[in-house]
Amino acid sequence: MAETLLMKGNEALAKAAILAGCDGYFGYPITPQSEILEYMARELPKAGGVMVQAESELAAINMVYGASGAGGRVMTSSSSPGISLMQEGISYMASAQLPCLLVNVNRGGPGLGTIQPAQGDYFQAVKGGGHGDYNIIVLAPASVQEMADFTYLAFDLADKYLTPVLILADGALGQMMEKVTFPEYDPAEHKQPKPWATTGKPRDRERNIITSLHIEPEQMEKINNKLQAKYRLIKQQECRWNEYHTEDAEYALVAFGLSARICRKVVELARTDGHKVGLFRPQTLFPYPTTALSALTEQVKMILTVEMNAGQMVEDVRQIAAGRVPVEFYGRTGGVIPSPDEVYQHLRSLIQARGKQATTNAQEPAEAV
Repeated sequence: MAETLLMKGNEALAKAAILAGCDGYFGYPITPQSEILEYMARELPKAGGVMVQAESELAAINMVYGASGAGGRVMTSSSSPGISLMQEGISYMASAQLPCLLVNVNRGGPGLGTIQPAQGDYFQAVKGGGHGDYNIIVLAPASVQEMADFTYLAFDLADKYLTPVLILADGALGQMMEKVTFPEYDPAEHKQPKPWATTGKPRDRERNIITSLHIEPEQMEKINNKLQAKYRLIKQQECRWNEYHTEDAEYALVAFGLSARICRKVVELARTDGHKVGLFRPQTLFPYPTTALSALTEQVKMILTVEMNAGQMVEDVRQIAAGRVPVEFYGRTGGVIPSPDEVYQHLRSLIQARGKQATTNAQEPAEAV
């Protein structure tokens, strides 16, 4: 039977991970995600799982590598600088095709920065933050309910595609409390067979070897080609997004995570003033819902991308728009959360400027030929 509770985002994610059959959690405390580690330390052993507080993020990601290689459904979590320390291990796991759940509860940066929420880790998450040609699936929740829901999904996608999957949240989503419903979920029905795991060698098969080291360039190229084929398949099958009042929209906001929550209110403010504004929210940042957003660019007059960073996702939005429609940007950095009113005032000024420009162009006499 489904269970509904009032929970913090971090704790809802941790509870969902246990319900999803997490066998092992390996992590290191860092604000604003430490509640995940604390919840796992208290509750995971009760469910028969293993929780280890590692000596560092470097140790944690390599414990995840080993436990995943042994066939476990495993995870780690951290916040921005901690995820940076894990990038080498994440690249190893992508190359070795090992499934796991990674959680990054963003804080303001760069550097040690602040413990306040931000979205400055977009580039790192979607472009392959470590070395080499690889990607990981990136899910961007916008509510405590999605913090839980995306946890089930992340484990399933990791096992399906043999890849690390990252939930990219932020400090506010991790700390806020909301009602969350945990559906019935039987891990036995979702866990995939893992004949490749290093669980001991029977006599009737060759030994399993898990590695990301391939000295011969031709062999490394084969691995790369296999990975790229997998990423193309993921792009075809796993794009997820949400639209709000885009049916008749003349202007579109594009935002993910907490920024998208803010932009829903902006849409309501704009429509109250008579402006037909809609919101496009990518739920997967890799793969990005390119086709869906491209279709929207054929409809609207302008796009405003809203992010809690200096402008990262906006580069992808501009590439998708391909000059068909102007793409503007509004962002706050350092852990500052923009208010709906300030975003709307910026949007309204852009709409008014476009209106004045259109009027000026209409009044200018045509050039003689």
